[in-house]
Amino acid sequence: MDAVEALAASDPSIKGIFFVPTYSNPTGDTISDENVRRLANLKTAAPDFTILADDAYCVHHLTDTPATPLNLLTACAEAGYPDRVYLFGSTSKITFASGGVGFLATSEANLAYLGKLYGMQTIGPNKVEQYRHWKFITSYPGGLAGLMADHARLIAPKFSAVQEVLDQELGGTGLASWTNPQGGYFISLDTALPIADRVVQLANEAGVSLTPAGATYPHGRDPHNRNIRLAPTRPPVAEVIQAMEIVALCIKLASAERGE
Repeated sequence: MDAVEALAASDPSIKGIFFVPTYSNPTGDTISDENVRRLANLKTAAPDFTILADDAYCVHHLTDTPATPLNLLTACAEAGYPDRVYLFGSTSKITFASGGVGFLATSEANLAYLGKLYGMQTIGPNKVEQYRHWKFITSYPGGLAGLMADHARLIAPKFSAVQEVLDQELGGTGLASWTNPQGGYFISLDTALPIADRVVQLANEAGVSLTPAGATYPHGRDPHNRNIRLAPTRPPVAEVIQAMEIVALCIKLASAERGE
């Protein structure tokens, strides 16, 4: 945030910031209340500086103690910048990927602007799909919270399996470090040596498909060649365990190849 504040205040060409506030991709971190306030009170050289907050995982909790960051909209309004933020998300990882409903929250002035903008582009939203989602979610036992609790029951064991294998195979070796997120869809793994691309290559050769090394960096280029994003949500637990054992072995092998 020190760097964000310094850059935004000094460079009028910096028009905004884009980030994931809850269970951020790929680390699983959630923005602190302090940083919400610092963003809301940010002094900027660009008068139209905009915060684009992609709250894609705001209900994707894996524990019974969900992350609850400060409301960014309220914080910006209280700081005197009610039009500064667009907070948005979708049901992509709630109901059906690419067949869900998108939504956003912002100021009344911003909504009026967007209404005119989208009024020129489309006759209107897909109201049938919106109604279908409303019917499904409101009729689900426990509503949205019940649906996401069931999601967690499916996904949390897979995240636990990743942690258990990494702890068993790499814990105390100094070869890698990784996050233990309490929500979201990803685990961020960093190798100690610049071998992420080699680990991905070895894993692919062994039949395990990983996200390309550095995929979450701008233009997909990790300057340190150490980061791998793990996405354990799809395979069954037994396959997650097998895949992670292979990944751990690939980290050991790629580290040994470096001879450092």
